[in-house]
Amino acid sequence: KQMDNQFPSRKGPCFCSFRYVLALFMHFCNIVIIAQRMCLSLTMVAMVNNTNLHGSPNTSAEKRLDNTKNPVYNWSPDVQGIIFSSIFYGAFLIQIPVGYISGIYSIKKLIGFALFLSSLVSIFIPQAAAVGETWIIVCRVVQGITQGTVTTAQHEIWVKWAPPLERGRLTSMSLSGFLLGPFIVLLVTGIICESLGWPMVFYIFGACGCAVCLLWFVLYYDDPKDHPCVSLHEKEYITSSLIQQGSSTRQSLPIKAMIKSLPLWAISFCCFAYLWTYSMLIVYTPTLINSMLHVDIRENGLLSSLPYLFAWICGVIAGHTADFLMSRNMLSLTAIRKLFTAIGLLLPIVFSMCLLYLSSGFYSTITFLILANASSSFCLGGALINALDLAPRYYVFIKGVTTLIGMTGGMTSSTVAGLFLSQDPESSWFKIFLLMSIINVISVIFYLIFAKAEIQDWAKEKQHTRL
Repeated sequence: KQMDNQFPSRKGPCFCSFRYVLALFMHFCNIVIIAQRMCLSLTMVAMVNNTNLHGSPNTSAEKRLDNTKNPVYNWSPDVQGIIFSSIFYGAFLIQIPVGYISGIYSIKKLIGFALFLSSLVSIFIPQAAAVGETWIIVCRVVQGITQGTVTTAQHEIWVKWAPPLERGRLTSMSLSGFLLGPFIVLLVTGIICESLGWPMVFYIFGACGCAVCLLWFVLYYDDPKDHPCVSLHEKEYITSSLIQQGSSTRQSLPIKAMIKSLPLWAISFCCFAYLWTYSMLIVYTPTLINSMLHVDIRENGLLSSLPYLFAWICGVIAGHTADFLMSRNMLSLTAIRKLFTAIGLLLPIVFSMCLLYLSSGFYSTITFLILANASSSFCLGGALINALDLAPRYYVFIKGVTTLIGMTGGMTSSTVAGLFLSQDPESSWFKIFLLMSIINVISVIFYLIFAKAEIQDWAKEKQHTRL
């Protein structure tokens, strides 16, 4: 009601407005980013001959793929785990710097050049793999730096482009590309590997990134007032909305208050748990399918893509359901955040254990795998956007910090999973899912106790807390 009083003349959003075109374009940018990030999880099945968890060669891949188009390397499971997780090392390093400078430097240049460099590195990955695993790890670290830049800096876009009452809708529209991307990648990667060879996967996604980068420099302007394609009415609406909300000029960062804020720690722990779960599932789904179902790489790609299609659908449903509950005043905003966070972190535990002990055939295995991946998307209506409720003024910086903590989970989960798989293949999946369960349950308990959804005192405009 308070927001309605602030914007009494607000009309329903026009989905033909340029800001929604921009959100849709960011949706495709994020699809490219996640494509370049995760295509390795499926090409790894063709790149090595020992992804089979029982120690035997990956005969299903060898029958369908020849070494001329698909060079094969002898990388152990623990080396594969390091390669998988190396992209998080770069993203880990860049989060806080990008969160700080994104409000200072041009977002157009920052995102544009980072996207171009990530695409260029993707094109060089096949050559790096031929030289040795060290070089492919270096390439993945560089990609992590550039992709971490794009992922974090894009939140600054909506500070100037999104009217306050539309930020949740526009943000979810753009970020949903991270959910749809894996479906597209896994759907086409197996076909490309089989018909053209796995190196072409990196060439194609790298080229797509370069094309998107060119469009980015043409379509995006840092300030909507300067954009020639934005109507005068839309410019006035965005500008007046932001003026009524208050100045978005960043004040001195209240670091001490942030460190003492338990709601921020609750978000951070849930980001850790979410990215641990998401990264482990997204990286090892093809390997799990290969070990349990013994299918060829094309079928593997198709089956591995299905969980992310449903994850995208669940993410969209979660966003609309959260908005519906808020608009009808059925639950408080804090209760909504807690509800969706609990669903997004607890249901993957249930379905992962069902995958191990209740999946007796092909269809039950795929069903539980889909549900384990898709249910985590409910976090989009919970902890993953909770920072915007607590401190809109410092949102990008906080997003960088919480993502940094979350990246620790993503960075270590695939490495730990690789170590488990190399040491004890028979019971490794139980250990992997048990560890995931412990992390998720602890994070949910902490979040349910300390999470809030109101603007904190240290984040209000009149507050001038200094370091």
